Amino acid sequence: MYPQNSIMSKKTILFFCFFFLVAKGWTQESTATSQVSTFSIVSPELQTTKKIWLYLPKNYSASKKKYSVIYMPDAQNLFDAKTSYSGEWNIDEKLDSLSAQVIVVGIEHGNEKRLEELTPYPHEKYGGGKANQYLDFIVNTLKPSIDKKYRTKTDKTHTLIIGSSLGGLTAFYATLKYPEVFGKAGVFSPAFWINRKDIIALTEQTQKIKAKYYFLCGDQEGDDDSMVKDLNTMENIINTKRCSCKHLNKKTIIKGGQHNEKLWRDGFVKALLWLGY
Repeated sequence: MYPQNSIMSKKTILFFCFFFLVAKGWTQESTATSQVSTFSIVSPELQTTKKIWLYLPKNYSASKKKYSVIYMPDAQNLFDAKTSYSGEWNIDEKLDSLSAQVIVVGIEHGNEKRLEELTPYPHEKYGGGKANQYLDFIVNTLKPSIDKKYRTKTDKTHTLIIGSSLGGLTAFYATLKYPEVFGKAGVFSPAFWINRKDIIALTEQTQKIKAKYYFLCGDQEGDDDSMVKDLNTMENIINTKRCSCKHLNKKTIIKGGQHNEKLWRDGFVKALLWLGY
């Protein structure tokens, strides 16, 4: 769970996250299925090495077909309870149950650099603002590597990005920065609040918005209803750019839903099936 409107000091967050993950590592067995593997790749854009989690469909090795690809931030929370902060999304089990013909590429967040990597603009209090470099890494380094090594459908129609909280903000931003790359986005509980003025201005200034969006949030994500209001605002702006008759947006607001992994885990399959792959 990532607080929407309040952020503790970085030292406090790091201490509790470290203690929590170490304690889990002693007791929790890995829950990732055999279709999930990991590798590391150097990111010149972020000047670091990123750990990547890769999901391949069960029949990948026996097939010659090409597959759509979903890029997802916060890989620690996607496949494995052992590495998740407050519960995994069960992405691998859910896709197996669907026999989904799709590849998932999860990018581990940078721990104390998560806010930095997943915000398009600096916040006057919390800093950040390196989502451009983060997306440049995906587009210019990671995606070419994935497309070269695996049988992928490389066009934007078959390239999705799905994220939650700051990852939801970045997923939405990705479709504006790289509309030729990302044609579909799952935008779960997006942290628009941290860059509200700038992301609204960018959306308003973008002349053509062609991406397909699945917006998801709960109605109890914070101390007020700003999450729902932000989603409504963004959807209204998008609808001024294109006819709503094209049905390229879907907004789901879960009654009682809170800002946590359960909300996003429970909403993942519906989002993916609606977006298409």
